[in-house]
Amino acid sequence: MTAKKTGYYCQQCGHFTSRWMGRCSGCGGWNTYVEEVAVPARHGRASGHREEDPRPLIEVPLMDGERRSTGMAELNRVLGGGVVPGSLILLGGDPGIGKSTLLLQVAGAVGSAGHRVLYVSGEESPHQLKLRAERLGVNSTELYVYPQTNLETVEEQLARVNPSLVVVDSIQTMFLSDISSAPGSVSQVRECTARLMQLAKKQSVSIFVVGHVTKEGMIAGPRVMEHMVDVVLYFEGERHQTFRILRGVKNRFGSTNEIGVFEMSGTGLREVANPSSFFLMDHVCRNVAGTVVVPTLEGTRPLLVEIQGLVCPTSFGTPRRMTAGVDHNRVALIMAVLEKRLGLMLGNCDAYVNVVGGVRIDEPAADLGIAVALASSFRDRAIDGSMVVMGELGLTGEIRPVTAVDKRIREAAQLGFGCCIVPRQKGLPKAGELDIKEAATLAEAFDLVF
Repeated sequence: MTAKKTGYYCQQCGHFTSRWMGRCSGCGGWNTYVEEVAVPARHGRASGHREEDPRPLIEVPLMDGERRSTGMAELNRVLGGGVVPGSLILLGGDPGIGKSTLLLQVAGAVGSAGHRVLYVSGEESPHQLKLRAERLGVNSTELYVYPQTNLETVEEQLARVNPSLVVVDSIQTMFLSDISSAPGSVSQVRECTARLMQLAKKQSVSIFVVGHVTKEGMIAGPRVMEHMVDVVLYFEGERHQTFRILRGVKNRFGSTNEIGVFEMSGTGLREVANPSSFFLMDHVCRNVAGTVVVPTLEGTRPLLVEIQGLVCPTSFGTPRRMTAGVDHNRVALIMAVLEKRLGLMLGNCDAYVNVVGGVRIDEPAADLGIAVALASSFRDRAIDGSMVVMGELGLTGEIRPVTAVDKRIREAAQLGFGCCIVPRQKGLPKAGELDIKEAATLAEAFDLVF
């Protein structure tokens, strides 16, 4: 009997080496190599696929299967309109963020619509799932629960039940018996994901897979797993806050710019139809220095968020710069522009910038809002609470136009704001009683704001 060949796999990126090394040459991680049995690559024709001859693209028929609704409008938005038959969807998030809750609600909604669902649980017993289902109000007769971690057995039950949707919770608990490494290892995760992809394409069944997240915020397992699946979703949020954001980072069937907003309650996740009013429900901007409302854009959805700035004299030799929800380097750049173009001496002051609600803003349209919040706190002058500002800030102090300004203005008008400071550009829309003021430079904007 020949001994099986072993090797060392990086537990973060899946890089293989024949000997142990302290630092991974693939991702740069330290002490990430673990000895496992080397799994040979499986070549040849995949099961269930017949060989076809090349043909012109215009002769290939369109897929006649329509998208299936998940029963949640926010999730449908992120997926691009619904679940595509035969797709493999990976859902990642921090422990306890609500991944299993979300998928159990989706399974109940799809089952209530008359489609059969198979929920494969590798971490919870049927009794635990029943308790959660009672709390969430899930009582569909088409929802089947199967506690199992052996993927070969799951494949047999999938062929017997013939579901339209499968939920695997989680991929780190699944294993294949012909691979000797432990569940959750690089070999097991990679091969189990490949087997699930074959099942999805062969039987035209949609599969949701739950993936754990490491302390670095990445889905545990090899990065090749994210390349294999069709859709990668991240469930974000803070444990001490009630809202959750579902964000798509990869989608072969739709846009990756959309987000879904949910609120965690005692009866499960509830969709937030108007996220702007949700994030501004504690808005106390009136007569308070250092706060301003900024219309941002997440995909096609405008969001109004509150940016807070605090500037105070430093007590140490080096001033502190702390941010939450915005890029730290971007704030440092904006502070340099304020010093150079407007003469605000911020070099000997501590500066803190926070986006209320834990929202993360990555677009440059929030530059003007950050600058106004910092200047308001530095001058200790309050900003009109009915005002919103937007604009990208250049190094020379000019304010550049932003995209989809009409959507941002309409959202501000619907929420009752009275004034909007925008970059000077052509074709600005009219929004009822909303007073739109244009500014080409940072100095002009400050004259309008203050």
